[in-house]
Amino acid sequence: MHRHLTGRHGAADWAMLAALTLMWGSSFLLTKVAVGGLPPDLVVAGRLLVGACLVVPLAWLLAARPVAGMRLWVFYTLIAVFGNVLPFSLIAWGQKFIDSGLAGILMAIMPLATLGLAHFLVPGERMTAFRAIGFLMGFAGVVVLMGPDALSDLANGEGHLLPMLSVLGGALCYAVSSILARLRPPSDALFSAASTISLASLIMLPTLFMTGELELHAVPEVPHLLAVILLGVFSTAIATVVYFRLVKSAGPSFVSQLNYLIPLWAVGVGMVFLGEQPQATHVYALGLILSGILVTQLERRRLVAGLRRRLKRSA
Repeated sequence: MHRHLTGRHGAADWAMLAALTLMWGSSFLLTKVAVGGLPPDLVVAGRLLVGACLVVPLAWLLAARPVAGMRLWVFYTLIAVFGNVLPFSLIAWGQKFIDSGLAGILMAIMPLATLGLAHFLVPGERMTAFRAIGFLMGFAGVVVLMGPDALSDLANGEGHLLPMLSVLGGALCYAVSSILARLRPPSDALFSAASTISLASLIMLPTLFMTGELELHAVPEVPHLLAVILLGVFSTAIATVVYFRLVKSAGPSFVSQLNYLIPLWAVGVGMVFLGEQPQATHVYALGLILSGILVTQLERRRLVAGLRRRLKRSA
């Protein structure tokens, strides 16, 4: 704990932070490529199956197995739904119609949504002035992103409001999953990751048969298949393992920097590899959302600074 409070992080911590930014920030680019030639639900099922094939053997060899109580498995199932199946599906469908960078900007609202949900669901997580201001700034960013003509476009069946709402729904699902992960009974992180990814894979398989998305109208091209494999290997399996290791090594405050880095990376790689050109309103919206996240961190930083002073006096 002392290491987390002093803010002294080694090269390994920074390397893992950079790796997570790369893997999760690039997932929007890979998803955009994959849904260009494959049905969204097939992309989701493929990435989950690839991820499960990697994480499950690793958990079998290294993870501590908790007592398999019914309550724990209920949480695993809910996290599989809200942390994998629903957000992956909503984001993949939305990205058929909007740029990968725009999807990354919409996902930046997730930590602010988590604060709002935690106020009602997590004991002791009350909505303070800093959090309320940050939440309102993030909401204002979403409004700017949607644009003044969003509702009229939806009524006319035009525009990108519905796909944007779909990606935003994915961000809200991640917020729900974050709360569930904090409330779940204690268990090994790697075992939890393997269990939730496996359950999500099992849930997606019958979904493919019900939606009929197993019927391909054309043979997928190599880039589409490669994007699914990369999503499963890096953005699902390896990223999950690195994330849990980084949280244990450096603490959640250090890891929270991902909330700033991932949207910026998503916009950058979309511009470089897909030729996307963000609009001015997208930049303004991203600035509002990231500023809102920063405001919510001010209170925590004041508390950490006070604890550091106490540690120095007691040393």
